[in-house]
Amino acid sequence: MEIIGNGFIARHLRPLAHRHPDTVVFAAGVSSAGSLSEEQFAREADLLYSVIRRCTADGRRLVYLSTSSAGMYGARGCRGREDEPVFPGSAYARHKLALEAVLAASRADHLVLRTTHLVGPGQRPHQLLPSLTEQIRGGSVVVHRGAHRDVLDVRDAVAFFDGLLTVAEPRQVINVASGTSVPVEEIVAHIERSLGTVAHKTYRHGAAAYTVSVERLARLQPGVHARVADPAYYRTVIDRYLGSPPPPARAATEGEQR
Repeated sequence: MEIIGNGFIARHLRPLAHRHPDTVVFAAGVSSAGSLSEEQFAREADLLYSVIRRCTADGRRLVYLSTSSAGMYGARGCRGREDEPVFPGSAYARHKLALEAVLAASRADHLVLRTTHLVGPGQRPHQLLPSLTEQIRGGSVVVHRGAHRDVLDVRDAVAFFDGLLTVAEPRQVINVASGTSVPVEEIVAHIERSLGTVAHKTYRHGAAAYTVSVERLARLQPGVHARVADPAYYRTVIDRYLGSPPPPARAATEGEQR
């Protein structure tokens, strides 16, 4: 497996590299769901275009990591299914959907994996759990009231990726998520319980709950899905994260976004 990128997901995928020699995983995209940077979006698009051309020429399968966040599936009436229309509500999700369309129109053998909020060692500080945890440890946290998040341990995500690259038919879109949308207030409360502290909270308006369908994922990877399907799974994800040693300080490198 060739892995494009050097960020959080890319580093966790490296142990799989020898198992999928005819696969290229594009894991060098914009990492923040709140990003509005046209420059970052353009850089990701240009890099993906070149990788599509290369994979079309040499016949390798290209795996593109998209998003199953609220930005993709949060529109009213959306059921979070891969085979139904979506109406993205964020610039980031619209960007991801546009690149999915480029892939779909190409001749490249490909899979699109719409990943949820992944959690684990080595995350960048702006991402969900590192950000909330640091705020709570500092004594004050901003809570987006009504917002929900589907969280998945990166190690479980890697297990899903490994299985999907073996069994999934090409040219599919597959959600990779737990399937449980958890209120951010509950995530904050569990972090506080685990740390043994209560932070001062500043409340802001957040988006409503959203749904990510994992029917296709569960059918293709029933074993891994069974261990993440418990509605209380998010607590296990948080506890694993808080029990992980902090990564050593390191400088970001070019292309290190995911």
